[in-house]
Amino acid sequence: MPSQKQLKWSQLRVGITVVVAVVGLMLVVFLMSSTTGLFTDKVVIRTYFDNAEGLRVGAPARLQGVDIGNVTAIRVVSNHGLTPVEVRMKVNTRYDLLRVDSVAQLSTAGVLGETFVDIDSSAAKGRRVKEGDVLAAQNKPDLQDVIRSSQTSLQNVDVLVRRLDRIVAAIEQGQGSIGKFIYDPSLYNKLNVTLNEVQSMVNQISSGQGSLGKLLFTDEMYNKLNASVDKIDKIIAQINNGEGSLGKLVKDPELYNNANQTIAKANALMNDINQGKGALGKFAHDEEFARRLDTTITNLHELSSKMNQGQGTVGKLFNDQSVYNNTDQLMVEARHLMQAIREDPKKYLTIHFKLF
Repeated sequence: MPSQKQLKWSQLRVGITVVVAVVGLMLVVFLMSSTTGLFTDKVVIRTYFDNAEGLRVGAPARLQGVDIGNVTAIRVVSNHGLTPVEVRMKVNTRYDLLRVDSVAQLSTAGVLGETFVDIDSSAAKGRRVKEGDVLAAQNKPDLQDVIRSSQTSLQNVDVLVRRLDRIVAAIEQGQGSIGKFIYDPSLYNKLNVTLNEVQSMVNQISSGQGSLGKLLFTDEMYNKLNASVDKIDKIIAQINNGEGSLGKLVKDPELYNNANQTIAKANALMNDINQGKGALGKFAHDEEFARRLDTTITNLHELSSKMNQGQGTVGKLFNDQSVYNNTDQLMVEARHLMQAIREDPKKYLTIHFKLF
């Protein structure tokens, strides 16, 4: 039977073995961890936000959704303008996607989950991060921002609902065009009278009364239209048979031949004119004739101008008032002479002969 001393020594060895096994297991887990591995290179990088939004020390830092480190410090600095919250992160450098131009933003795991740093390197093309690098921050609207922005919309909706309520109340009180349309009995009476008149008109049309009723319900208009259609069909048949002037115009080939010959002659005449043949051709192409015609027109213009100005014999004849007066006086005297001759022809028509 073992002694008391041996039992204590056995218990001590068992306890030491258990402690060593637990420490070894913890060391293996520590070494296998990707973010806190003992032999992995780590660097401390920073970024700046305008608000921490509930971020705490120890929160994960994730690259494209994968944990690469943890937040080691959060503080407010006084010389960083609109982004005074400095966040320091210790991250693993074995990820090649982690670049100096990566963008960091604060995200939340779910609606009410933990806030963490989410690093986006989808558009990053710079070098890999080093100790002390600062990543650009991109602020995302949080739930409070969404609520604040939605408050304006809710206020606008509330104003719109109040206006609609006032409009509906005014309509219910019979105000405005819509209110009178719904609640004014005189409008209903007018509409009722109008409907009665329309119904009476429809009844008259249905009974064949009036122009529209006769048009729709009597056979006279139909017979006239049918007779007109028959006449039109007859005229079309005569045209197709070549009867009458229009039929000959459409069906007679002689007219086509004559028109074709006329067009051919006209084309030949135009060709001769274009080639300078004949009087018209020379008239169209003779430059000397054109110059003479232009000179003649110019002379006529100058002559008419001189005549209008009273120059020359013809100009004085047209424009000198004394010529007109003398001519008029001559005509008057000639009329008096003719009258005197008619009254006493012997006085003026007597012939005297003298013999030596």
